[in-house]
Amino acid sequence: MQDSRRFWSWKTAQIVPYVPGEQPVDTSLIKLNTNENPYDPAPEVIDAVSTADPDDFRLYPDPENRRLRQVLSDYYGVAPDCIFVGNGSDEVLAMAFQAFFTCRRPSNAPDHLTETLYFPDITYSFYPVYAALYDIPYQTFALDDDLALNPADVPDGGTGLVLANPNAPTGRALPLRDIRALLKANPDRLVLVDEAYIDFGGESAIALLPDHDNLLIVQTMSKSRALAGLRVGCAIGPPDLIEGLRRIRDSFNSYTVDRIAQKAAIAAVQAAGWFERTRAAVIATREWFSAELDQLGFTVIPSSANFVLTSHPEYDAAWLQDRLRQQKILVRRFNLPRIADYLRISIGRQEDMERVRDVLRDLCGNR
Repeated sequence: MQDSRRFWSWKTAQIVPYVPGEQPVDTSLIKLNTNENPYDPAPEVIDAVSTADPDDFRLYPDPENRRLRQVLSDYYGVAPDCIFVGNGSDEVLAMAFQAFFTCRRPSNAPDHLTETLYFPDITYSFYPVYAALYDIPYQTFALDDDLALNPADVPDGGTGLVLANPNAPTGRALPLRDIRALLKANPDRLVLVDEAYIDFGGESAIALLPDHDNLLIVQTMSKSRALAGLRVGCAIGPPDLIEGLRRIRDSFNSYTVDRIAQKAAIAAVQAAGWFERTRAAVIATREWFSAELDQLGFTVIPSSANFVLTSHPEYDAAWLQDRLRQQKILVRRFNLPRIADYLRISIGRQEDMERVRDVLRDLCGNR
């Protein structure tokens, strides 16, 4: 039988896909590799899902997500036409790359702009995949030696700038004043701020929207709302940018968020008490765990997310990852030159992190 890969397009053959974090079959593992929320969803979410009726399976969902967008509108304090909803923030990001970071330079673009998209050298690894998939020229700029972003290092020009804030996988947050300065300095290029982890630290750029038509913000319900399994994300921005996203969405799939996911997302946004309690718990555990790692001799990048990026001067990260796995603890390591000797450890429940601390203490004292 011949190899059916001969039917692959050139793009399919050349693309290097994103590698998602492992979703293990073994449920006994302490799973700290994909930054999921360690707490069960809000009871209101469980109630909303459990009361699904046959129509939620039989009928198509509302393609405009009107009820969910209204709830998000009330929550964020923006008009409903400033909100776009998609099947997870990854899909929303992909649509934004398609809609705004085209390789074709507009004929009316200012002369100083190039076709290049910019983002940091250490950031969410889906960005270069999107750029390659959609033939978007891009360049990276280096974070400093402490893996922090210095606004002075952001190149001028280009059609767009993508910033994860807090950054992933470093966890560092960029102050709102720096984002404001970048927006003012670059009025003719779109600044996309990926706020997947904003609820665990940092300042949201939503407050800057009234003064900047070149700002698009993307958020997710996978982290702070504990809905990773249902895939709900959103973009917040000027109505014209939202319309651009809708044009892309409706060119391949108008029904991106199913009816049950919409109900769950509405309930999650409205569950204010649960949100504040669990967010505070994750932050408190993160600060405790960071201090414990410091006591064990680890370098810990200051984090405003629901994970920490950490390394030890005497112990190889790959070795530590393997030994943690042997103790049924799953963490993540990125085989990238600048951070290959770091582990990214999601923040679990307090008892999970105490177990990680105990194992690391044994490993680092008895290699």
